[in-house]
Amino acid sequence: MTVDPEHPVVSGELAELRRRLDVAYARVEGGLALLTHRTEETAKELDELNTRISTLEHARWPLPAVAALTAVGALVVAIWQAVGH
Repeated sequence: MTVDPEHPVVSGELAELRRRLDVAYARVEGGLALLTHRTEETAKELDELNTRISTLEHARWPLPAVAALTAVGALVVAIWQAVGH
């Protein structure tokens, strides 16, 4: 490798650039690892929430049944009041 006298290459500067590149690479790798971990945790929480929602939806009363029970209760009260009690 020949060195141009107008642009001398200093091995220390190359070493510093290499070190900076290594540090930047490690920082990017660490950030990607953190994002991967957070993505996995978020997916796990999402699955748990979907399971909870499915359980709640399965256990709830359907709206038409609640409306029918309310109507029957209102009818019973109306008949009771009409009879005079």
